[in-house]
Amino acid sequence: MSVSLHSGLGNVGYRAGRHRFNTSFYHLMRSPALSTPSSDTLASLDETALEACLQRQVSMAIQLCRDVFPALPYPHVWFDLRGKCAGQAHFGRGGLRFNRTLLRENRYTFLAEIVPHEVAHWLVHHLEEGHRVSPHGHEWRTVMRELFGLEPRVTHDFDVSRASPAPYRYRCDCRDHFFTPRRHALARRGTRYFCRQCAQRLVHEASQRPQNGA
Repeated sequence: MSVSLHSGLGNVGYRAGRHRFNTSFYHLMRSPALSTPSSDTLASLDETALEACLQRQVSMAIQLCRDVFPALPYPHVWFDLRGKCAGQAHFGRGGLRFNRTLLRENRYTFLAEIVPHEVAHWLVHHLEEGHRVSPHGHEWRTVMRELFGLEPRVTHDFDVSRASPAPYRYRCDCRDHFFTPRRHALARRGTRYFCRQCAQRLVHEASQRPQNGA
């Protein structure tokens, strides 16, 4: 099951205030830029220690971003995200939200992929005009590939059966949304729902064309 998470480079720069983010700083990564504890180490951690480990992963990712964009503010971090989304960069609240259940059940992949995924959103948003770009567009993909050394996957493949009672997946231009049976029934009867972030109408996955992706 694929569930939403949120290019080669020229000498392209983005400015914010006195600081300049310049993609010429990047090196082509052959492996992930962030060090992640082993699966065995992570399996031995209780919930408090696991969440502290994620906080450290966020800190390392932010520091890597600050190497190329020193003005980047440090985000708050919450473990209050529920449902089938693993993480969310919440710009209104000023931080990153993570799904505690999916973290607990997918420890290594969560730290290695979900954390940089959301930090990449955080970085792109704070670039000049960053709030205008597509959430998973060129800028975000560039950060994932060239800064974090990861393939820019938009979806995850976690088992979400214990994470959400909302089984109906809807999509917009920026992410997946999951509806309860009641909301899904209302949508089938004609009620329209729109994404609060990109303002696009939400469309039931079964109504869309098949898409390539993770």
